[in-house]
Amino acid sequence: MKNTAMPESTDAGGSQAVKAQLRLREMILAGELPSGERIAELAIVEKLGVSRTPIRAALVRLEQEGLLDALPGGGFAVRTFSEGDVTDAIELRGTIEGLAARLAAERGAPAVLLAEARACLAQIDQVLARPSLDDDAFLRYVGLNQQFHNLLAEMCGSAVTRREIGRVVNLPFASPSAFVVLQADSPQARDMLIVAQDHHRQVLDAIERREGARAESIMREHARIARRNLRDAMQEHNLDRMPAVRLIRRRV
Repeated sequence: MKNTAMPESTDAGGSQAVKAQLRLREMILAGELPSGERIAELAIVEKLGVSRTPIRAALVRLEQEGLLDALPGGGFAVRTFSEGDVTDAIELRGTIEGLAARLAAERGAPAVLLAEARACLAQIDQVLARPSLDDDAFLRYVGLNQQFHNLLAEMCGSAVTRREIGRVVNLPFASPSAFVVLQADSPQARDMLIVAQDHHRQVLDAIERREGARAESIMREHARIARRNLRDAMQEHNLDRMPAVRLIRRRV
């Protein structure tokens, strides 16, 4: 099909590349692009309705994120991850978020951020007050959970640490809520989220009390919930809720 679009300016091209990057990431994590197979650029151009230049820029960025492998003859393929890769990424997030919590406690978190964090946790409490959680409740939890982790990153007062947290949560399956959606069908789902919420409460208490070592330890332990969820995901036979788990190679 002939492309009759007007030439893109530099700013527009950058915006198109970001949009293409976000959409391609969604496609990868939704299992729409099979792992190991070369990505057909022309098919992506037609599907997303943008030119090849922003598509290529998006592919390069996703390769830098670790979602794609650059092929020797040119082009890219969706990467397959080992269970160890994902475990290490989660552990790295716990380490860096633990550092952020310790810095927030030692340096003193701004009162406005502490208030926002308390309000966020109160909203999570409302979600978890229900005797059972439906899909909407899980999505609400995911949003609030991400908000709390973002506030924690802001509290540390370190631009370097915030930047590194931003990098690590973009690693495949390393974000705080990466595996939460898989819990929805589990009888223990609500119990696991209640444990996670207690961690949230405890780390906020440690920060307010200026207990740096305690705050750091809690956040590192908090990340281990995601490692448990990963193990559960690898044993799950019905992957309709998170097809991207197919990209993870189980330990043998």
